[in-house]
Amino acid sequence: MKTIEANARVVLEYTLKNEKGEVLDSSEAEDGTPIEYVHGYGMLVPGLEAALVGLALGDTKDVTVSPEEGFGERDEDLVMELDRSDFPDPKTVAIGDEVVAESADGEEMPMVVIELKEESVIVDANHPLAGVTLRYAVKVRELAQATDEEIAEAASEFEEAGYGEGCDDPTHDHAHGHEHDKPATDLVQITSKKPS
Repeated sequence: MKTIEANARVVLEYTLKNEKGEVLDSSEAEDGTPIEYVHGYGMLVPGLEAALVGLALGDTKDVTVSPEEGFGERDEDLVMELDRSDFPDPKTVAIGDEVVAESADGEEMPMVVIELKEESVIVDANHPLAGVTLRYAVKVRELAQATDEEIAEAASEFEEAGYGEGCDDPTHDHAHGHEHDKPATDLVQITSKKPS
């Protein structure tokens, strides 16, 4: 496989900056790792994945991704006030805590605590990069035909994410994940987010 196309297994070195030029993430960072993905399965934000088509091994490219093609616009409906008593340990909730709310149908929604009140907690379920124009500088480090196993795994993750309904697995904030399209309703359980 000479260029990036569907079912290519790609490893990218990258640096991600915001519009001000501040580095948000990089494979060169101390705890950074290159992005490894199978092309064509929504494993990257749409604007980045589309811009990589046709690149060859060793190619570099600067890609600007709008919020619509990245992690979506900020949605103020995803900023919610929850009862403090809903949290596992109401007394120790702190600003910046990451928690996961689970709805009755088992859908999980990661949220960050942004404000504390006497009886309630304000949380934000927007992706941290929602509303941000992303500037990627990428280099194709590896390029190969994905194995049948890698393709099957990518297709499975694509289906599990309920693609088009919002993916709840932004495991790599720098590139993966899709913004939630609907606010959590009927939250049944809130848990502390496990460190990844």
